[in-house]
Amino acid sequence: MTAAPHFDIDMDALWHDPYPQLARLRETAPVAFVPQLDGIVFTRRDDIDVWEKRVDVFSSEQPGGLMTRLMGKNMMRHDGAAHQTQRRAMQPAVSPRTVQRHWRAAFRTAAANILDSLAPRGVADLCTDYAMPLSGEALRLITGLDNVSAKQMDAHSQAMIDGISNYAGDADTEARCLAAVAALDLAIGDRLADFASSPPDPESAAGVSVIAVLQRAAASAAQIHANVKLVISGGQNEPRDAIAGAAWALLTHPDQLAALRDGHAGWDRAFEEYVRWMAPIGMSPRRIAGHAKIDGVTITPGGRAFFMFGAANRDPAHFADPDRFDIRRDTRKHIAFGAGPHFCAGAFAARALVADVALPMMFERLHGLRLDADRPAAFRGWAFRGPLSMHVRWDAAPAVVRGE
Repeated sequence: MTAAPHFDIDMDALWHDPYPQLARLRETAPVAFVPQLDGIVFTRRDDIDVWEKRVDVFSSEQPGGLMTRLMGKNMMRHDGAAHQTQRRAMQPAVSPRTVQRHWRAAFRTAAANILDSLAPRGVADLCTDYAMPLSGEALRLITGLDNVSAKQMDAHSQAMIDGISNYAGDADTEARCLAAVAALDLAIGDRLADFASSPPDPESAAGVSVIAVLQRAAASAAQIHANVKLVISGGQNEPRDAIAGAAWALLTHPDQLAALRDGHAGWDRAFEEYVRWMAPIGMSPRRIAGHAKIDGVTITPGGRAFFMFGAANRDPAHFADPDRFDIRRDTRKHIAFGAGPHFCAGAFAARALVADVALPMMFERLHGLRLDADRPAAFRGWAFRGPLSMHVRWDAAPAVVRGE
């Protein structure tokens, strides 16, 4: 009977750059109790791949967890049949068929509009001027919340993810999260009323939005509110950070960018490698519900655990030279979208938005795109990680007038 070794983490350093401390954990204490998180942390890819599926031991049911308390109990906080029922109800909104029939073309239109307005400027922060509004527009379409602006979508999403990763218990952070939740609940309620009085055509874009498909599946109002907020909390920051972050990675690796532009590699390779290398969602929390012995450590019910996807995706047991960004590597073992029954339902839509639309259209439209050497990018976060800013320049082009 061996208890998990204690491993102290510098939380400020973890926020600035989690990878050195995660590497030490993975090498010296892959199953460890971290007092600063008040939980057991898993950092090896194979451990996470196996045990994330064992919901009898590591349950997503977290009645007192931050997400449940602040945002409501969504499908991510259910296991078994309850989880699968809600997941199946939402699936028509994010299925490969729906992405192909509705969302991909709509994503292209949104990207073209944003790029047309940006191109004459010659300078921008890709985070706030391109990645954020494009991700927000995509979410407005997918959720059905056309009564929420792209800017509001991003602000609400950020406030929620800050709130649900607020393990330090900062009161201001929680208050911002609760304000965002309240605003979204009002907007969701308004759309539910609209769809109830005038149901959209099931074959239309509005008819395959998350709100519409959940309402048609007779989901409860509480389930609809909670699951729409879930989609927003992860569906904004992950593609937003992947768009801006992957652009930065490619601009700092010009040989790999050239391979993409020449057609020697597909843009999907850039997306998959980026989310492996800089996982936008770096961890997933669980409630310890059962007994297990993992890597010689005895696990007993009670307390919480954290599956560190960011550490797993840089595990040298599966990825050679894992700290290096390389679109040529085999990324099939990455678990940026999870590894078990809670695998991200929106993964296909995210791939379409980033790899099929955002990256290729940006590099095609913004000629001579380059980093602003005077304003370097800053990456932050560990539970959710991405660039805070990403200043770029390009050769400004005349404004495009649609219809000419």
